[in-house]
Amino acid sequence: MNTVFEALAHPTRREILEMLKSGSKTAGELAEAFDVSKPTMSGHFAKLKEAGLIHADQKGTTIFYSINMSALEEVLLGFMSKMGVSNGETQP
Repeated sequence: MNTVFEALAHPTRREILEMLKSGSKTAGELAEAFDVSKPTMSGHFAKLKEAGLIHADQKGTTIFYSINMSALEEVLLGFMSKMGVSNGETQP
């Protein structure tokens, strides 16, 4: 869970996830949205992959990224459970 929260801590990585909500995108498409170097973007992709939040599929020389909603849902449910939240209510 710590790896996921570390990945989500950076605004660029959160924006990448937001962009992937509409469907998979190439590394180039994602990188065009940010004014950072390719190595910096690669680092963001690596952090998100390490946390299990995105999938990377390589087709030829192109990498396609997609969001892994099941991993995100699992972490959020686990976090809510640790906070004593179930069905939208806090536990006494």
